[in-house]
Amino acid sequence: MEEVKLFGTWPSPYGYGVIWAQLKGVKYEYIKEDLANKSDLLLQYNPVHKKIPVPVHNEKPIDETWPQNPLLSDGPHERALARFLTKFIDEKVILYIFTSYKFTI
Repeated sequence: MEEVKLFGTWPSPYGYGVIWAQLKGVKYEYIKEDLANKSDLLLQYNPVHKKIPVPVHNEKPIDETWPQNPLLSDGPHERALARFLTKFIDEKVILYIFTSYKFTI
């Protein structure tokens, strides 16, 4: 199988969102990033946002590379709904969890 790398950091919930690789049976190398001192590779693979996670396949960022074991439906409506819910969880639910956790400490 081709080389797959994942740039991430702990405890980023966005890094854990890439567990799709395990669900799809893809073996990958996890590269831990120091967000205070970002590596040249992270900046190369994500030059616009400069954030993690960045899954990389054969030296290119991944965008639905493998057709087997799809995570999203083939239907455009179902795909759009899944993407909407993912974005909603990333932006609203995770923020709520972090805010709630901060006030309980």
